[in-house]
Amino acid sequence: MPSFPTAAKRELADSQLRHNLANATATIRRKRAGVVDELDDWAQLREAGAALKAHTLSNLDTYLEQFETAVTEAGGTVHWARDAAEANRIVTDLVRATGEREVVKVKSMATQEIELNEALAEAGIDAWETDLAELIVQLGHDAPSHILVPAIHRNRAEIREIFRREMGKVGAPAPEDLTDDPARLAEAARQHLREKFLRAKVAVSGANFAVADSGTLVVVESEGNGRMCLTLPETLISVVGIEKIVPSWQDLEVFLQLLPRSSTGERMNPYTSTWTGVAAGDGPQEFHVVLLDNGRTNALADEVGRQALRCIRCSACLNVCPVYERTGGHAYGSVYPGPIGAVLTPQLRGTQSDVDKSLPYASSLCGACYDVCPVAIDIPDLLVHLRTRVVEEHSGARDKPMDALMGVASWVLGDAKRLAVAQKLASWSRKVIGRRGTIGRLPAPLSRWTDARDAPAPAQESFRSWWERTRGGKS
Repeated sequence: MPSFPTAAKRELADSQLRHNLANATATIRRKRAGVVDELDDWAQLREAGAALKAHTLSNLDTYLEQFETAVTEAGGTVHWARDAAEANRIVTDLVRATGEREVVKVKSMATQEIELNEALAEAGIDAWETDLAELIVQLGHDAPSHILVPAIHRNRAEIREIFRREMGKVGAPAPEDLTDDPARLAEAARQHLREKFLRAKVAVSGANFAVADSGTLVVVESEGNGRMCLTLPETLISVVGIEKIVPSWQDLEVFLQLLPRSSTGERMNPYTSTWTGVAAGDGPQEFHVVLLDNGRTNALADEVGRQALRCIRCSACLNVCPVYERTGGHAYGSVYPGPIGAVLTPQLRGTQSDVDKSLPYASSLCGACYDVCPVAIDIPDLLVHLRTRVVEEHSGARDKPMDALMGVASWVLGDAKRLAVAQKLASWSRKVIGRRGTIGRLPAPLSRWTDARDAPAPAQESFRSWWERTRGGKS
């Protein structure tokens, strides 16, 4: 992947993408605002969610061991994975042990993070996405661009064409007379997936929450496909990030109010599935949990950065972000797009690649993401923190033109007389380069700013000059 500015410039040229994103995010924002305003204690719920997550992260080792004990006692098996390669090997071996060559999947960002589908494919195992949006992405040979709505960048007409072109290649084909009516598209997906649900012997899931004291896993979803995956197969394998732990069943009460309102703008999720171990004659008879680190302990070690691990994947920050709304999720080069991706991905993957070291700069620092975060992650503060880290880690490759510019600025701002002269020159330059109130093009390195926007012209009179003229310099 290229750096974020390069990728974003490409995405900005897609007017259909911007139209799709603007419509979808505006709709979700309105719905969220309505259901949040219904609660007089929303601020207190938000504080409670943040406090619960902070407490859990501070005692993560204790709660993870408690969870492992509870799962084992309930008849499940816990596996520990240091990184993506180890997690993929564990899941692949578990599927092979069943003798099956395909799995059905519940929507899972953790498995996308480790590229599990690709690892299974290399082992000759087909992985079928069953979430409607994930199905669209998979059939379109695409990548997710949103946490909650992975196919948010597609409109109904595009989805219809994908279904007609691709469904028949991997299963039940789409009807010949398929239209772009949402009900017809959903019915086509339902018919396509039904045969996969009924024949699959192995399912792979993630989890929204993992309850330490009972060993329970929780998945919330809107379509019922998750429920099919969690009940019909004989073997269930759940890949869960270690940060998904909550201490007790009672703690779910807080998060099951915060999550649906912040994500889908609903009072509660249509489907909330919980499972604890195995039960004879009921659901999967073999249950495995793969607890995934993959950079999370590195983030946990950062006293500032660790708050990103509080994220409950609601996507509220994406829906209010002016940068995401214009560029979409693909520009972030990660399964975690938007503001939360800009602070989480560099901590999980490091800042060595061009895309990862550019992500902390993929923000205007407007603060809207912090305002809507249901667990009060201070994303703007984290972005600045990570920018500092990037500069410190890559100080050997500094931007020399920008350094020179900052040196000149420091010299000017360090003396009142020099500043006054600079302000007079700037006001005079308005007559030449800013007659219409804006400047369309600045010289390098400032040209990087005016490549995408106009710069305001200098004021006709500086504040200092106005003060001297109107007050005579007297306070």
